[in-house]
This record gives sequence, C-alpha cells and structure tokens, in this order.
Amino acid sequence: MKRLRAILIKEFLQMRRDRLTLAMMLLVPVAQLMLFGYAINTDVKHLPTIVFDQSLQQDSRDLLNSLTASGYFDIHYTARNFQEINEAVDSGKAKVGVIIPPDFSSQLKHGRTATVQMIVDASDSLSASSAISAAQLVSQLKSQQILLQKMKGYTGHAEQSPYEIRIRPWYNRDFVSAFYMVPGITGVILTMTMVMITSMAIVRERERGTLEQLIVTPMKSWELMLGKIIPYSIVGYVQVTVAILVGIAAFDLPIRGSLVLLYALTSFFIIASLALGILISTVTKTQMQAMQLSFFIFLPSILLSGFMFPRDAMPAVFNLLGNVLPITFYLEIMRGIILKGVGISVLWHNVLALIVFIVLVLTISIMKLQKKTA
Repeated sequence: MKRLRAILIKEFLQMRRDRLTLAMMLLVPVAQLMLFGYAINTDVKHLPTIVFDQSLQQDSRDLLNSLTASGYFDIHYTARNFQEINEAVDSGKAKVGVIIPPDFSSQLKHGRTATVQMIVDASDSLSASSAISAAQLVSQLKSQQILLQKMKGYTGHAEQSPYEIRIRPWYNRDFVSAFYMVPGITGVILTMTMVMITSMAIVRERERGTLEQLIVTPMKSWELMLGKIIPYSIVGYVQVTVAILVGIAAFDLPIRGSLVLLYALTSFFIIASLALGILISTVTKTQMQAMQLSFFIFLPSILLSGFMFPRDAMPAVFNLLGNVLPITFYLEIMRGIILKGVGISVLWHNVLALIVFIVLVLTISIMKLQKKTA
C-alpha cells in the first residue's frame, strides 16, 4: 500500500506540474459535449436561396413567401437571368435556385399546373435532401389550399394539382454518398497526419537535446521551419494521390475540374496544416502535450468544417469557429473542383483565406521560436 500511495502521489504531482496536459484532459470532454450538443444538427434549415422570378405577380410572391415561411429557405439573392443562378450555385453562395416562369400566374388562372424549377446543390447531400423535402411539402400544401378554395360548393372531381416544383439536383444527382465523403476524408487524413507529425517535430528535437545544436548553427528560424515543412509536404501529396486513385477505382469518383489546379491549391492546405503543427510544437514542451493538443484540433476539424454535417445548420458561433480551420476552405476547394468543375475564379477567396492563415500562423511560430531560443 505504501508503494501504491507513493506512485499515486507522484502521478498527481506530475499532473499538477504538467498543467497543459491536465487542461487538455478537462477541456476535450467539454468541447465534445458542446459540439455534439449545440453545433451538430442534421435538419438543415435557412438554406441560402437565389430566385429568378420572371412572373413578378402576386401568385409568385405568395409561393416565395411560403418557401420562406417554411424556415428552410432564406432568399438572399435575386437573379436577373439564368447565368446568375448558375454562378451563385457554382460558387456556393446559394444552395438553392428557384426559377419561376413568366406564365406562372396565367397557368394558375386557367386551371393548369404551374411549374417551378428548383435547382439544388446536391454536392451536400444532407442540405439537398432537406431542401427537396421542404419544397415538395410546400408544393403540396399550396396545391391543397387552392383546390379547397375552388371546391367549396363543388361536387365534381378534383382538378389537377395547381403547383409542381420540379427538382433539379446538380453535381450529384444520384446522391452517391461516396462523392461527398471522399473529398472530405482526404482533407481529414491530411489534417491528422500533417498536424500530428509536424507538431512533434520541434518537440522531439527539444527532448533529444538536438534543438540547441540547430540553434547554434547559422540557420535562421524560417529556414528551420522550411526544413521541417518540405519533407512532409511530399508525404501529403502522396496521400492526396492515393485518395484520389482509390476514389476513382472503388467509387467511380468524377473529376470534373482540373487536376493540375487541384494539386496546385492542395499545396496551400498542406502548408497551412504543417504550419499549424509547427505552432503546436512551439507552445508545447513534450510530445505527449503536442499529441493531446493535436487531438484537440482534430475534433473541431471533423465536426465544424462541413466534412460530415452541413455548416448551414450550425449556430452562428460555431459556423464562425469553423472559418478559423483551414480544412473548411480546403473542402470547398476539393468539392468545387471534383464535383462542380469550377476554377480559380470561384475558389479564389478560399485560397486567400488559406494564405492569410499560413502567414499568421508561421509568423507567430517564428516569433515564439525566436523568443524561446533568445
């Protein structure tokens, strides 16, 4: 019992001294509860919607009001032509596009079925499913209201349905889950390997006592950073290549955009992930601390980036937190090139966000490393 008590006292004292490890052990369960309790929601509402209303009559406004009142569609944009609809959905600004024909009111007045075309971004299957279900429900309810009004005092047969919303799912019309998951899994694998491997790089040098030998050399801090980043960048490219080849061979993953552009923009994400790992290595003292802090990054990266759960369904605070993670922008790049076939003209803001992240994180890392070695 005395030996057991001595071991327990030693471990508790070690935990007390290792405050970062203790903090991670306490924060990770709290973060998991908060993320799963508040951020994760599979019922996607308030989808950004663009409308091209060629009718501009009261009937079309009533239909749009019904779509908005459902809570699933937020009309943020008004289009003047079909091209603006295409651009908004391609860029991801709008998840849904509603096109009302010019003869919409005329068809209703003459007792014929008035059709409305709805374009849904099916690259996000959960958001698309919510949009399609809500649109079909609104169409049925509006049709029933009109039919009930016309049938008051009428004993004949019911007329045909006044409304018909024709759904056009884009980019993944068959809702193949692998098309949505493979790009996401690629980003998650890169994040896990790049951040974890690099986070322990400088810490390992410090524990082995070789960091001091590197410091006394004429090598500058940014040169040390590059020396740690470049080898792992090659590993990252190999992982991306393997993931794409497996996706094509096993799941018939379509590559609708430029592979050259995909590889070029992947470099920004790899560097951003490696830079994050280096920042972790500069603020931790042991490899165990670096590993724990890396895992603390993985959970938000998986849950808040849009990898599994749509970001449109998340509260504003968690949506904003997801914008801090580089994987959020890389998933937009991957799915944009692979599924939508878009180019740099659409993806430039994601690239800019990654560049800003790289500059900020590497600057902080260099400053902290210089401060430690001064």
